[in-house]
Order: sequence, then C-alpha cells, then structure tokens
Amino acid sequence: METLQSQFIQIATPSKPLALLNGETLSEVTLAYETYGELNAAKDNAILLFHALSGSQHAAGLNASVPEAGPGGRFWTEDCQIGWWHDFVGPGKALDTSRFFVVCANYLGGCYGSTGPSSIDPSTGEPYGSRFPSIAVRDIVDSQARLLDALGIDRVHAVVGGSMGGMNCLAFAARYPKRVSVVIPMATSFYATTLHRINNFEQICAIECDVHFNGGDYYQGSYPEQGLALARMIAHKNYVSLSTMEDRARDEVIQPSVDWFQRYRFSQPIESYLLHQGLKFVRRFDANTYLRLCEAWLQFDLLEASGQPDLSQMLEACAHQKYMIFSVDSDVCFYPEEQAQMTRMLKEHGLECRHITIHSEKGHDAFLLEADLLEPHIRHSLETAW
Repeated sequence: METLQSQFIQIATPSKPLALLNGETLSEVTLAYETYGELNAAKDNAILLFHALSGSQHAAGLNASVPEAGPGGRFWTEDCQIGWWHDFVGPGKALDTSRFFVVCANYLGGCYGSTGPSSIDPSTGEPYGSRFPSIAVRDIVDSQARLLDALGIDRVHAVVGGSMGGMNCLAFAARYPKRVSVVIPMATSFYATTLHRINNFEQICAIECDVHFNGGDYYQGSYPEQGLALARMIAHKNYVSLSTMEDRARDEVIQPSVDWFQRYRFSQPIESYLLHQGLKFVRRFDANTYLRLCEAWLQFDLLEASGQPDLSQMLEACAHQKYMIFSVDSDVCFYPEEQAQMTRMLKEHGLECRHITIHSEKGHDAFLLEADLLEPHIRHSLETAW
C-alpha cells in the first residue's frame, strides 16, 4: 500500500483574506490536502474530490500521522490512516490515477490540518474555539477554488463527492461553472431537506448541551465527548441501514465503559454497538468542527451557494457540464427521490444528465463501500466522450 503524507498550503493571508458568506473574513487560512497521480502538461486531467462530513483529505493509501490534526495530532487515530475512498482511488480504479490527477482537501473549518476551530488563532496564540466563525458550503468551495489556483489548475476534468461532499461537488460546479466539465454527485441533493435540518439540529443540541462544551472553548480542559458521541449515534442510523447495523452488532451485550448512565443497563447488542460507534468517533473528531459542518449542511441551498439570482441563470451557466448522479436504493439520509428530482431539474433545463440507482443493503454509506457497483459507471463517465 502506498504511503502518503498530507500537504499544507496557505490560501488566505492578511493581504488577501477569505471573505465568508456571513460577512466575516478569515485573514489566515491553511488547507490540508493530498494528491494522487500526476498532473499532465496541459493541466486538464485534474479531479477535485470532496469528502463527506467526517472525512478528511486522506482519500487513499496509508497516512500514519498528521501532527496538525488537532492539538498534538490527537484526532488522527488508527481509523484515519487508511484512505476513506481507498478502493476507489488508484491505478485502474474508479478514479484512475494512471490517467487523472486527484486532489482532495480537508474542509475549511475541519480538524485534520485545515484551519478550523481547533487551529491556533494567530491573533491570540490560542485555539480559535468559540471565536471561529460559522461557515457555509459556499465558503468551503471558495477556499478550494483558491487551492486549485495555487496548484496552477484553471479547470478540472471533474468534481466528485458523496453526501455532504456531494453538496460541495454541486456547489463548486454551480459557483465556478467554467472550471468544471463533469459533475459526479452521489447520494446527495440540491438543498438541505427538512429531515436533514431535524437530524442536524438534534446533533447540535447534543453537543451544545454537554456540560464540558463551554461555548466551544474546551481545548484546555475536558472535551464534550458525551455530546459528540450522542450526536454521532443520532447520525449513524441515517448513514447505515438497520440490517447492516444488526449484522455488525455482536451477539453479546457489553455494558458501557463510561459513567454516562446512572440507572439504565444495556439489554440489547445494538445498544452496545451504537455506543461503541460514538466512543470511537470522539477520539478522531472535534466537536466544534462537527458543529460548523452540521450548520453548513442544514443551511445548504445550491442556488444561494452559486451566487446566481435564479435557477434558470444558474443552470444556464452550467449548460456545458455533464452530470452523472448516483442514488442508493436503501438510503434514508438522502432519499433516492431527491436525486430523481435533481435529474428532472437538470434535464428540464437542457443539461446532459445520467442517473443510476445502485442496489445495496448498506444504506447511505454504500457510496463509500460499494466500489464494484459504482466503479464501472464512474469510469465510463470520466473516460469516455458523452
């Protein structure tokens, strides 16, 4: 397995700050990123890959350590070391690195080396914490446009992403239409649905109600692990199908190793499984980052992200783009009807669009797991003329 190291680049400086959708600015922004394959002489073979909410810049191969991932590198655990899309990125894979140059960056507001709440605020010498602003999907794609500028890439062959990464994928294509040819969003939608807003609000409440949250200024003390673990458990049931969770849960009931339960005794294996997922997650992710990204997701609207005045003008600017949209039939986070609606809207405005539904028992996370089902369609969309 190829061993990689993350790279870091400053994309905002005091003389060129990053303006945010909410009117605030960040005067210093660094993005952590990784690349796979080689950029050709024409610089026209790049693919910009967007990770899901809790993903990172590390999409493939082995990356044993990222010291910049939170204070003391605490968030880069063993679960992060193998790339989150390892089966999809590489020579002969869905994103064939013998042909394409793949770029994947940790999001603005992230905790894996990009500037976020756990980063040091240069004005104070302390972590930003509560002082780090809210961010929008538009801010994330603006920061990644600057990354491409720094890499000397004017136009990408494709943008690719699933779930929240799919929202970013769509937003980049709509905000920078001349810089994109092929758009491959998976298990996502044009806007946050009522279900997303409810689920994300529940998770935000879980974190903010943790006694250790302290408004987001907890880096010098106890982290809000109970709230973040609960948030992850709330989300997990939307990402993984019930049948898959039942299969993964052990037959035995394991009582919790934490003292969060005063009276209740576990009686079902699925309870032990869910708590295990929550406890595992708090070791590798920052609660403040989780809050910023949940907020960006629940407020997402593609038209707003594009900066265009109406849908017709937004899609007219994208008329040259080709869309390969994926649904998962068992997805209860982004229901297949949402991708069907996207497809109808694109076709009604004259855009070339394909829509494939993969059949999987694994739920929403199938876009991360089912390489055999997705790869032929992804490769065909990237490698052949439409």
